Amino acid sequence: MTNPPSERRRNRRHARPEEHRIVSARIRPGYDVSVIDVSAGGALVESERRLMPGSAVELHIRSAQRSEIVRGHIVRCAVARLRANGVCYRGAIAFDHNLLWLVDEAVTGYTVPGAETRLGFASWAGATQGQS
Repeated sequence: MTNPPSERRRNRRHARPEEHRIVSARIRPGYDVSVIDVSAGGALVESERRLMPGSAVELHIRSAQRSEIVRGHIVRCAVARLRANGVCYRGAIAFDHNLLWLVDEAVTGYTVPGAETRLGFASWAGATQGQS
């Protein structure tokens, strides 16, 4: 009997736009990409341009409420579709730092204090949890 494959993802994936709320994304220097799914630690995107594995990238993402630049590197890239007028590539980006607005509280066990708490110094955030 074989064991089922173990889940290696550290963060929950958000595949539907209602979950991740991203309305547009582009990789610097200005290549539009479509977000297939995204988590706090990375994203799977589709692009008309080949994404070179190992290369550093900046992903510019925009939602209705915010825009953010996330640095990372291309983990893998493969042809997703062939079209009459070009090729569509699918690539995985691993972020250098977690995208904080997608961190799943259930996974981390703590939250990042909001600006209203920090600015008023009403309370301080507790110590971060240690790694086991």
